[in-house]
Amino acid sequence: MKNITLAVEDEVLELVKLTAAEQGTTVDALVREFFATVAATRRANDGARQALLNLAREAAGDMDGKKWIREALHDR
Repeated sequence: MKNITLAVEDEVLELVKLTAAEQGTTVDALVREFFATVAATRRANDGARQALLNLAREAAGDMDGKKWIREALHDR
């Protein structure tokens, strides 16, 4: 596990300390939980993005010989 140094406004830190105390935890634990949530969201988004790209690559894209005509697409 790595240690990091953060610069935080005094008022913000005091409010976070109060919140941590109310939740029976520490500021460190709150920060670790926040970072873990950000990382999990990133992993999920990366996974979904990769799955979509794989699907696009694997799609046959077979239109059964049909062709789109620009004018027909804009008919109302």
